[in-house]
Amino acid sequence: MVEEYAGQRAYLLGQAPGIVEGAERRPWRGRAGQTLRRWLELDEDAFYATFYCGAVTRCYPGRAPSGRGDRTPSQAEQQLCAFWQEWELRLLRPSLIVTVGGLALRRLLGEPSLTGSVGARFELDGATVVPLPHPSGASGWLNEPANRARLAQALGHVRDALPALRPS
Repeated sequence: MVEEYAGQRAYLLGQAPGIVEGAERRPWRGRAGQTLRRWLELDEDAFYATFYCGAVTRCYPGRAPSGRGDRTPSQAEQQLCAFWQEWELRLLRPSLIVTVGGLALRRLLGEPSLTGSVGARFELDGATVVPLPHPSGASGWLNEPANRARLAQALGHVRDALPALRPS
C-alpha cells in the first residue's frame, strides 16, 4: 500500500487489506474503512494524515470459507509479513497505536480477548495502544450492548490522544 502522507504520529494495525484496498492500493477504502473513519470522527484526509496504516499481512487473504467476511490469514502468512510491522514501528516510533480487530490485537500485544481489551489502554515501548473491534459488517461483536459501551470508551481514548499528535 502506498501512503502519500508523511509524518504520521499514529499507527493503525489491521488484519489484512480487503478487495477494495487491493484494487485501489490504499488502506481502509471499503465500507469498513468508512465505518472506522466515522467512529474516529475523522474525514478521509485527516485520517490518512494522522494514521500510518499497517496490517498483519499485506495481501488480501481471500473470502472466508463460510462466505462471510475475509479469511483469517494463516500463521505462516502472518509470520511472512511480521518483519514489516516490526520495521514500521521501529522507524515511525508512534505515540499512539490503534489495533483493529482481534488478530491485530493478538499479534501486537498477545492479548487473547477482544472483549477484555476494548475500552482499555495499554503501553508498548512508550506508545499508548488502544484496541478497537473490526468495523466490518461481518462482525457480530457490536450486537452486545456492553461491547458498544466498550467501543465508546475506546474511541474516547483515541480521540483524547489525537490533539497531541497534531503538529504544533
